[in-house]
Amino acid sequence: MKDMLIDEFQYTVQELIFRNKSIIDSITKYQDSNARVNRSIVKAVTQCGCIRINAKKQEVPEDSSLEEIRKAMDTHLEGKLCDSCRDQIEKELGKNLYYIASLCNTLDLNLYDIIIKEQERVKMLGKFNLE
Repeated sequence: MKDMLIDEFQYTVQELIFRNKSIIDSITKYQDSNARVNRSIVKAVTQCGCIRINAKKQEVPEDSSLEEIRKAMDTHLEGKLCDSCRDQIEKELGKNLYYIASLCNTLDLNLYDIIIKEQERVKMLGKFNLE
């Protein structure tokens, strides 16, 4: 069922894009959508204030297990997204997914296959997937 949803989304994007089919258009639109996602998150901090960023150096305990290291790592976020900021960020992430699907279509790639391959790679590497 999930594969059908992703494939249907990718097909819908393919059917809707008729004006900006160039790979150059797709790349620049995707890049712009990335910037808009980032800007929406920044606005949640700087204009709304529903979340705060309190960043500092991550302290990694010596001779720790991977589980202890995971617990010690911090997101540097405080607070919770308000409904308005959540809606805006979801909207921008949705557009970002649209342009990812557009790039996949232009390059004759299947988004579902990419997700499956990445999931398998992450599972295979497990806790050693330290990206």
